[in-house]
Amino acid sequence: MAKKPFPRKESGQGSDDRSGRRSRNWDSRQQGRGANPGPEGSITLYGFHSVREALRSSRREVVKLLATEGSVERLSAEIAARGLTPEIVAPEEIDRRLSPDSVHQGLLLYARPLANFDIDDLPTNGLILVLDQVTDPHNVGAIIRTAAAFKVDAIVTTERHSPSMSGVLAKSASGGLEHVPLCSVVNLARALESISDQGYLRVGLDSDGATSLENTSLSRPLALVLGAEGKGLRRLTRENCDIMARLDFPGAIRSLNVSNACAVALTIARLKLDQS
Repeated sequence: MAKKPFPRKESGQGSDDRSGRRSRNWDSRQQGRGANPGPEGSITLYGFHSVREALRSSRREVVKLLATEGSVERLSAEIAARGLTPEIVAPEEIDRRLSPDSVHQGLLLYARPLANFDIDDLPTNGLILVLDQVTDPHNVGAIIRTAAAFKVDAIVTTERHSPSMSGVLAKSASGGLEHVPLCSVVNLARALESISDQGYLRVGLDSDGATSLENTSLSRPLALVLGAEGKGLRRLTRENCDIMARLDFPGAIRSLNVSNACAVALTIARLKLDQS
């Protein structure tokens, strides 16, 4: 079945609707969190993969690029295609603009946040992830990177209790931000209702799930719902899932962090969906 295209919502404050959506840019909540914020309305992307994929993406509006001479040479084709004139700087200048221990590889890009997609317009035969207040930027970044590798159609998460889609998260996503449509919602329970209305099977992942994911019948369109480490899925999130499933492991350690669990779940889900 053909997939519907994703309508894109431009920036701006909007009222909540029945799906729990608010019309605002995904990563406009926490801008300029480094030591030296960039141009107004921009977010920071650093590191080779994050910057390269942003330069290649037609969805990403670029504001300013700071780079060392060696890094400019590595990205000469992408920079030329964008028609950019980068500001050549020493690594210490980029260090000064970022938080300590940021591994920037001689590249710092100021860019506009990506637009939120409309949750009421998911692809008709999609595979999506829903994150219930997963707050760690390294974990969310790793999930986005994994989602891009598995060709996940979208990621839905909460507006509150979720990290900014820039900086550390973007570095952890290793360019994945540019390849997976993202949606931030105010009310996740309402968003899950909208997902159900569009025909999605909603499978919540929980260590106490009644059945293992491997033994669960899966079909498209499919939403895999993951919770934060420790807290897991909240009550209303559980109540808005069709199935609660667990991941079974044979070793002494019976649980993984959420980003690793996501990779395992997607592996199982893709195998089962491809066989169905």
